[in-house]
Formats: sequence, structure tokens, C-alpha cells
Amino acid sequence: MVSLYRSGRPVLEKINWSVQEGERWVIIGPNGAGKTSLLSLISTYIFPTSGSLTVLGNAIGKIDSAQLKPRIGIASSANLDLIEPDERVIDFVLSSAYGIFGRWNEDYDLWDESRAKALLTVFGIKELAERNFASLSEGERKRSIIARSLMSDPELLLMDEPTAGLDLGAREDLLHRISTFASDPSAPASVIVTHHLEEIPAGSTHILVLDKGKIFAEGKIDQILTSQLLSDLYGIKISLEIREGRFFARAY
Repeated sequence: MVSLYRSGRPVLEKINWSVQEGERWVIIGPNGAGKTSLLSLISTYIFPTSGSLTVLGNAIGKIDSAQLKPRIGIASSANLDLIEPDERVIDFVLSSAYGIFGRWNEDYDLWDESRAKALLTVFGIKELAERNFASLSEGERKRSIIARSLMSDPELLLMDEPTAGLDLGAREDLLHRISTFASDPSAPASVIVTHHLEEIPAGSTHILVLDKGKIFAEGKIDQILTSQLLSDLYGIKISLEIREGRFFARAY
């Protein structure tokens, strides 16, 4: 159970939650619910104010987090300001094997290069390998970020709004690729933060609902995510439809 405070204000309070191997979690909630902060805790980029946090079997605070970071893949746009304008896409993905941005004196073998190219292929951007990251469209950047997050063959994959800002075609294509990847039995456990139910990938198994920094509901997605829960969460009447494993909501 953990809590996180900033400037004396609670951001997350008494969060008691766990992710097991093979599970595909989604985190939803209103703006300011603490979704991204929780993802930052799991990724070990920030630390709880109180309580105990265990990630991949290691108690945070009792292990050098640098040892854990290569085991956690994180797809987020938060650190894009660290990327040099002339960084090649292939190098952007490759350098994740060392947990850094930008190539320097690292040694990459044929396996590294093959894996990077394979990931670019999986997410439909193999032909962009030699392009500068700065020249990519928003959709191409999102795909590159996800490919980078998987470069180290992580045991846990975290994605913060992976399809935010994409047009309909790009969003649906990327969601299909994420779902296809996640359906592989060897794929890591995953946690995706999203604001929009239609951006929940098909095949997601569990959901965590946050509100005002606290757990509002959690459990298997087909049992927890209902019209009544959404109506209670947002304070308006919401109708939820499920079609072919995807969720669609509207107010009425």
C-alpha cells in the first residue's frame, strides 16, 4: 500500500493494488485522478511518500532502481525533450537497451540490431529506421516510442496514453498492433493509462479505476466496467456498449 503527496497535497492515497504475470491492465479515471503518477511510481522514476512498493519482486528503496529500469518498458511522451533533433529512429530504439537516449560509445551486437528492426516492423515503421526522430509525425513517434519500450525485452510494459492525439485511422491501426502483440503468450504483463474507453485495446483483462487519488474500483474488466460504474464515477448518466471486445461510451 502506497501514498504519494506533493506540496502537502495527496496525489495518491492508500493504493493497494497488484499486477500478476500475463495480466493486461487498463487504468482510467477523471483528470487529476492520479493515473500518470501511479504509472511513474511503478516505473520507479518517482518514489512513494509512504508505504511499501514492490516491483518485479523487489522492494523499492532497498534496491538500486537502475537495476530495475531495463526490466520495465515504458512508452511515454514525457521524456521526448531528451532526444536530439538528428537522432535516427533506429538509434532511438536501440539505445533503450542501455536505458539511455542517444548513442555514444555503447556496443550493440547483431541480436540488438535485429531486435530493433523487428520491433520497427511489428509496429509498421521499418521504413523509417534511418529517418530523424524529429521529422516523424505524431503517429510515427508513438509507434517508435512503443518499439523502444520493448527493446530490452521487459518483464513489465507500461504505456501512458499510447494513442492520444492520433487520427482515427492511426489510432485503430496502432490499437490493433498492440492487441496482436499482447495476445502473444510470451508478451509481458502490461498497464495502459487512457482517458478514453474506445482506446482500450481488445484483449485487456483487468481495469483499475481511480478517482481523486483513490481506488474507485478494480478487477476483471468484463465484471467491473459497466454503465453504472461510469455513471457513478463521472456523475452523469453514461451508456456503455461492448462490441467485439471494444468499449464505447456516451452520455444520455
